[in-house]
Amino acid sequence: MSATVRKNFVFKEEVASHLEELAKDKGQSMTSFIEEMIEDRYRSKRVSKRLEAFNKFIKLVEKEGKGFFVDKSIQSIKAEMNV
Repeated sequence: MSATVRKNFVFKEEVASHLEELAKDKGQSMTSFIEEMIEDRYRSKRVSKRLEAFNKFIKLVEKEGKGFFVDKSIQSIKAEMNV
């Protein structure tokens, strides 16, 4: 599915020429080049968020000690992580 974003982006002339050159070097349109850059940045952000959640989980496990998962449902573990 594709969505059209109707916004006017105003770049400095130098930045616009850099964008055009970079897109040409990769054999892409400027639009597809920008889309790729945005998706790369978003993937990095998503990985960071997942690592942050994982680290919170590890800290919670370390805090609770041994037997952390004994007699607990997934829902109760998730509820504790949201604290």
